[in-house]
Amino acid sequence: MRGDLVAIRTIAGRDARDDGSECNGPVPNRDIVGFKFEVVDSRNEIRLLGEPSRRNGFAAIVRIRDSSGGEGRYHFRLTWAMTGGDSGRPPSRHGEDSDRPTAGSGFSWNNTLSFRGKGSGTASTNGAGEMGLGEVSIEIDRGGKLVAWFRTGERGRGRPLSFTGQILANEGGKWKADVMSGDRRLRGPMWISVDDRKQVDSVTLEATDGRDRMRLNWDRR
Repeated sequence: MRGDLVAIRTIAGRDARDDGSECNGPVPNRDIVGFKFEVVDSRNEIRLLGEPSRRNGFAAIVRIRDSSGGEGRYHFRLTWAMTGGDSGRPPSRHGEDSDRPTAGSGFSWNNTLSFRGKGSGTASTNGAGEMGLGEVSIEIDRGGKLVAWFRTGERGRGRPLSFTGQILANEGGKWKADVMSGDRRLRGPMWISVDDRKQVDSVTLEATDGRDRMRLNWDRR
């Protein structure tokens, strides 16, 4: 990964593919502080070959060795300390999918609170056409602006369901936000419950545009 671009080179075997990556800021083209490589999901070997540096053009290089048959999923995360010189722009898209929604103007990706949750739920509009929900991710910046998105579809490969909004209250791990759907059509209160390990326990939402109404319920496994 260099800047906000991901390049995949298959050395042998079946071609690899980007199943949907996210980027909330490009890899800086300078010396990086606090760089960290974290494996989230894998079935065989995955490791960092090179941190971004002047020698490799400030690229992060990751190698995956998959000796098992069939298709495997590898999920990793790169993080670093952002400074005033880094871009606070919204994420760019890679592949056919993007996990994280565009936050809109005014959202700062620096110094955000991040909450994650593995669970399941449903979202339906006007009581019909239930959409299955999987893993949830929520980011809240220091100004109280929020972005939230849910994985959808089989194995979380559908287009994420996303929301943006503003935190209204926080008490004892229970957050209330006024949110808007990703298509900016539906709006309403979202209630979020988290634990002291920043894991999401539950999310509920009722949003409407005065005619259509969405109800969302999600719980941690």
